[in-house]
Amino acid sequence: MNTELPARQPNNRRTDPASAGDEAARRGPLPAKVLEGIRLFNAREFFEQHEALEEAWLAEPGPVRDLYRGILQIGVGFYHLERQNFRGARNLLSYGMDRLEPFEPACRGVDVRGLRAAALRCRTDLERLGRERITEFDRSLIPRVRLDESVQVAPGQGGSQTSAASANPKG
Repeated sequence: MNTELPARQPNNRRTDPASAGDEAARRGPLPAKVLEGIRLFNAREFFEQHEALEEAWLAEPGPVRDLYRGILQIGVGFYHLERQNFRGARNLLSYGMDRLEPFEPACRGVDVRGLRAAALRCRTDLERLGRERITEFDRSLIPRVRLDESVQVAPGQGGSQTSAASANPKG
């Protein structure tokens, strides 16, 4: 008789692509906390971006919460990379890319396709280097989250020091 418990599975619930494709969900405004998280991601402050995006992700009841969580996970992947944690970096980049897939090509002004493609390039290079050569990873490959100029801030979220313009990288 097998008395071993099955391995605990991570929360693998993903957004149904059909619900992610809902135009109202795709065009809605971004909460100020998401813009703050994106600004921190783009400033390479990956621990801090996690805090801001986690707050937004936990507060969002709809399917778009996986957009926020996917960006968060990619940022945490880069946090692990900075700390030379090969497994954590590889896994979190993968989880984030998977979570963002239903939102391609873009959602709420976020260039999802561009972020996923850049994260894939990073993960591929990381895997090429392997655990032993993780310090050789070219950090210039770490992407920035790009926002469309038309990004809106959610009503009641104004007054934040973060705007779409400050979250969006130049160039």
